[in-house]
Amino acid sequence: MNKKTRKVERATSDGERATSDGRTGTNNTADDKAGDDKTADDAIAAPSSSLAASSSSLAAPSSSLHASSSLNTQHSTLPLVIVNPASAGGATGRAWPSLASDLRTHFGAFNCAFTERAGDARVIAEREAAAGRSFIVACGGDGTISEVANGILASGADAELGILPSGTGGDFRRTLDVPKRVRDAAAALRTGQSVRVDVGRVEFQDRAGARAERYFLNVASCGMGGEVIRRVEENASGWLASASRRVAGGQAAYALASLQAAVSFERPTLRIQLDERPEFRLAIANLCIANARYFGGGMKIAPEAKLDDGLLDVVAVGDLDTLKILTNVYRLYLGTHLGMREVQHAHARRIRVSADRTDERVLIEIDGELSGTLPATFEIIPRALRVRVPV
Repeated sequence: MNKKTRKVERATSDGERATSDGRTGTNNTADDKAGDDKTADDAIAAPSSSLAASSSSLAAPSSSLHASSSLNTQHSTLPLVIVNPASAGGATGRAWPSLASDLRTHFGAFNCAFTERAGDARVIAEREAAAGRSFIVACGGDGTISEVANGILASGADAELGILPSGTGGDFRRTLDVPKRVRDAAAALRTGQSVRVDVGRVEFQDRAGARAERYFLNVASCGMGGEVIRRVEENASGWLASASRRVAGGQAAYALASLQAAVSFERPTLRIQLDERPEFRLAIANLCIANARYFGGGMKIAPEAKLDDGLLDVVAVGDLDTLKILTNVYRLYLGTHLGMREVQHAHARRIRVSADRTDERVLIEIDGELSGTLPATFEIIPRALRVRVPV
């Protein structure tokens, strides 16, 4: 047994001895604080724990468990914070000791789990919700929030989702008015109210060509939106994109990728059917299926979208040339683009979309993550998820 393995096992044991009154959003009792101090270096490892011990240096100042161990009643009463240390270009991991301190001060006691790779947050959230965890907080960007929501929904449990924003885009938090500053967001987690929101579900073709299904909270899009996300991923290691993120955050990363895509993207023609209405063909720059209002690092793509109306907002940006896209992009941030002649807007509960040409590959992004290609079917699931929002 190596030193790292012993450290993780010791953390698990200490975590099991920690105590708490289990009240979400309340300060610890004196006994709780004593238990938390004993487990200051603990962390829940990601599901496949080959790097389990490596996250212990980022652990929260609160009690926690080993991810691969089964939960007991004591631990499942505490809120769980699922942290993506790689979000915001790794800034979340570097800042975690400070974030955890603010969260402890302004929210209360919690367990924490760190992701190591894409998909971990979904796996952790599904397992913890199914085991009885009632409040699960996503710490990261829109991708992390979406993964945690997918895990909760897949579990079939009625766990509540909380948001501690720390990522590139921050689009879903904008619709909910979740504060950007960590201490304010932590306070909102403590004093906020639980509301039920609609959730989108999409069936599509994944990157390997197989049929896949997932939920989305925010926006799914195809056309230039998928190309923009592809370029955000491609630019992620570039010095210009890295410098832009440090200066202006997610908006700069998306703006750079949008500029690149606008210049080179070939507009596809799609076949679209809204509910049981007749199918129609439309040449588009981008087609957005929105549950919430923002995407792309602050673009107000669906200014009229509501999270509890049982409808998806469909926004089709027509076949605009590059110059018109570049000269009107400010309208997307202001939410005034719906008045443009080339933009169409509708509501539907179910939307079917496919490429007009069977040999054309049209990318889909879902909640800011490049997921696959058309054909796809989008539908709304009313009031499917509980979310903690500011009062």
